[in-house]
Amino acid sequence: MQLTLEFGGGLELLCDSVKIHNVSVEPQDGEQKLTMKYLLSWVRTNLIKERPEMFMKGDTVRPGVLVLVNDTDWELSGQLDTVLEEKDVIVFISTLHGG
Repeated sequence: MQLTLEFGGGLELLCDSVKIHNVSVEPQDGEQKLTMKYLLSWVRTNLIKERPEMFMKGDTVRPGVLVLVNDTDWELSGQLDTVLEEKDVIVFISTLHGG
């Protein structure tokens, strides 16, 4: 499944300073659908190059990371249970900034 992942607000620094990633991710073995829960695990393993604790806490994103799926807050679509579809755009933005 082709997805576009975008990182902003400083999160791109965890991915070798690359903001936009066009990726191919297949559902977990035995699953028919790709969920955000599996995608986050995939991102941690395949894209995050350093300090994964700045992106994730447990099996979800850290507090202060805004997640948009096709420009809609993922809290409106089920968060970790959100089912992704071909060509979806997922944006991760850190709302926490140093001063």
